[in-house]
Amino acid sequence: MSGIDASPGRPLPADAPAPASALRMIVGLGVAGAVAGLLIVGVFEATFETIAAHKAEVLRRAVAEVLQGPARYETHYVVDGRVVDERPAGGSEEDALPIHVGFDADGRVTGVAVAAAGAGFQDVITLLYGFDPTTARLLGMKVLESRETPGLGDRIEKDPAFVAQFAGARPPLVVVKRPTGADGEIDAISGATISSRAVVRMIDRSLDRVRPVVEDSFAESAP
Repeated sequence: MSGIDASPGRPLPADAPAPASALRMIVGLGVAGAVAGLLIVGVFEATFETIAAHKAEVLRRAVAEVLQGPARYETHYVVDGRVVDERPAGGSEEDALPIHVGFDADGRVTGVAVAAAGAGFQDVITLLYGFDPTTARLLGMKVLESRETPGLGDRIEKDPAFVAQFAGARPPLVVVKRPTGADGEIDAISGATISSRAVVRMIDRSLDRVRPVVEDSFAESAP
């Protein structure tokens, strides 16, 4: 019979590979894991500043958009129903909510931009909205992050007509299918009512928390 006789008790041919050592495999896997970990840490450290700078620029543009082009803005925090200049040490965004206060060239408050997040149809939606504490009207809305259905739910950020409704709307907001022109009405996107309602719900809930302190702190300074 041709081939190698593998019957029990017979030694392997001299040129046959020796069985792999379990210890050698474990050591090899450990080294590979350590190298991969170092590479991940290295890439993270090398790109951290670039990513942070990009996020800061995205936020800057979003604040400028929802506040309709303020001359400048400052970031403050809402903590325990009051506005503070710095986030308390160890405080989370839930405990210390950042707000971005816009000013005109004369230093008067033009509006406050606030981020809000909540469940949409597919995943969490994150947005930024502008609120005028003197007129009690919205100045604008911009979706920052969304994974809603392409061609339907993603129209909450891509449909200019839907986005434009928020500028000038007076909260509380309500989603309708046949607008009558009443304050606070937002015309739902056809085929994406859930996503439309999610945006409205997030803004209303956020304003329930921040509106009293924002109006108390900034309404008198606004034009």
